[in-house]
Amino acid sequence: QVQLVESGGGLVQPGGSLTLSCAGSGFNSVAYYAVGWFRQAPGKEREGISCIDDSSGRIFYADSVKGRFTIWKDRKDNGKRTIYLQMNSLEPDDTAVYYCAASKYLTGAPLDPNEYHYWGQGTQVTVSS
Repeated sequence: QVQLVESGGGLVQPGGSLTLSCAGSGFNSVAYYAVGWFRQAPGKEREGISCIDDSSGRIFYADSVKGRFTIWKDRKDNGKRTIYLQMNSLEPDDTAVYYCAASKYLTGAPLDPNEYHYWGQGTQVTVSS
């Protein structure tokens, strides 16, 4: 069973930067996964920000974060992976709970939350002066 734990959230001023980390375990070492970051602001639906699809090698970004956020991951042989999200030029609209997620396989849009099978508990990011 894949387990995901996010860290790195906090309070940052507009224009600042944060790096989120997601410690993952339980990955099948021979299987392909998609891993990604999502966020949910109060009163809004959960939205996909960025993901990496192992099966295609492609990386996807939502238009709202393109050019400001960068995703990358490392992979170890013991079924563990860490997924990172570097966030630059943060804006108040980036305030949300940020979630890490993993998918055993993508059948539709890579940034659709419904495509993902495993979720972390989330970490709060607040952008405010």
